[in-house]
Amino acid sequence: MTTPKRHEIETPLSRATLNAARPLDVSGYPPTRRLLPELCVMKIGGQSIMDRGGEAVLPLVAEIAACAKLYPLLIGAGGGTRARHIYHLALDLELPVGVLAALGAATAEQNARMLALLLAEHGGVYDETPNFFNLPALLRSGCFPIKPGMPPFSYWAVPGASGRIPDYRTDAGVYLMAEALGARRMIYVKDEAGLYDDDPKKNPRAKLIPRISARELLDARFADLVIEPVVLQNMLVAEHVREVQIINGLERGLLARALAGEHVGTIISA
Repeated sequence: MTTPKRHEIETPLSRATLNAARPLDVSGYPPTRRLLPELCVMKIGGQSIMDRGGEAVLPLVAEIAACAKLYPLLIGAGGGTRARHIYHLALDLELPVGVLAALGAATAEQNARMLALLLAEHGGVYDETPNFFNLPALLRSGCFPIKPGMPPFSYWAVPGASGRIPDYRTDAGVYLMAEALGARRMIYVKDEAGLYDDDPKKNPRAKLIPRISARELLDARFADLVIEPVVLQNMLVAEHVREVQIINGLERGLLARALAGEHVGTIISA
């Protein structure tokens, strides 16, 4: 009995190791393709916007409805104070970080559902799928998807600098969606004008930082940031979304100006 000849498939990776630090450096492959290059992604803060109720949410909903007529939108929702409450309970019960991540996702899902209901008449659609394959169809049909911001951990999360609280929460989850899709803009809608050198709620003399790099911000080691630090770390190695913008969602008109490319709030670049 003869041994069949081994079949070789010639590719730049056929004799390479995938365990190298940068296995594609000598492969000759082109950069990744932007899947939805005109998409504008925004993250609606849970504690900063949703927890304030109708006084904050309803005017923002009206502004989003107007902007949805001009731009293809993807909205991610944060978890807010209810996520902090459930983290407190889970930590007190000595539950692992992956369970905290799943529980935190539940509160972001509730906020996403509420936003979808409020925006339903304007084309807002709740999208619970963990992948992006139905997004083009929704956008082409005139709808705009609204998703929970938490990454789909499924009871597993990377233990990190925050200990048992997941480092990858809703700010990071929405950013990763934008990066994976090659979005044009990534906007964080908060309750502050942008990034400050101190907490403006506690220090009225805190100064707004209109523009800063992700590396400068990480090196500054602020005690508290307006977005999750892991977003800045991901920006340093991102291919597409190399800039994020933070705006005050309580001030009318800023969202439309940011979507139009105007420098309002704070811009953080890689």
